Amino acid sequence: MTTRILLVDDQALLRLGFRMVLETQPDLEVVGEAGDGAQGVAMTRALAPDVVLMDVRMPVLDGIEATRQIVAAGSAARILMLTTFDLDEYVYTALRAGASGFLLKDVPPADLLTGIRAVAAGDAVVAPSVTRRLIDAFAGYLPDPATGRSPGDDLLHQLTDRERDVLVEVARGRSNGEIAQRLTVAEATVKTHVGRILTKLGLRDRVQVVVFAYEAGVVRPGDPA
Repeated sequence: MTTRILLVDDQALLRLGFRMVLETQPDLEVVGEAGDGAQGVAMTRALAPDVVLMDVRMPVLDGIEATRQIVAAGSAARILMLTTFDLDEYVYTALRAGASGFLLKDVPPADLLTGIRAVAAGDAVVAPSVTRRLIDAFAGYLPDPATGRSPGDDLLHQLTDRERDVLVEVARGRSNGEIAQRLTVAEATVKTHVGRILTKLGLRDRVQVVVFAYEAGVVRPGDPA
């Protein structure tokens, strides 16, 4: 099965470089290119790509707002944001907007291909160098010290004890296989739990599970792995 990709970046040379890498792969197809966020939104609607490689800073409409509009329109496309070290502060906002992950613009070709395939399969991709900023951002979303309640408390009540266990493991970045080993269950069982968590919490993918878990205080910055 071929994964259809839309490139959205205001630098034509960068788009060309990505296209050259992607077109060497028989399972990946570049279906279009856009030079700004507004074009990206329109082309996502017209072309229905599986994955959108989205720059953060662009003219007319930035990548974060473009992501928000694409997700709000109900598109099934997974959005993989492209950033540089000095743009890490946008990670949290973009993930809240519905992005499925982040990669650096200077990512090695092999990591780019792995990231695209992972996002297309519904997994999360966050470059290690931006993880610290992401965790720091969650520090402001801990339970209210006056009430002890977290923003996601009401939603958490919908989860079973085992689903909460899986939620914590997903938030710590573990794969289904790793979670299965830690909880001594079948990997297929973990996959089922993850699906139910997404449905009950109204979340799009594993990245948003991570965001929710930190906002709800289920896991916190500095917790042991």
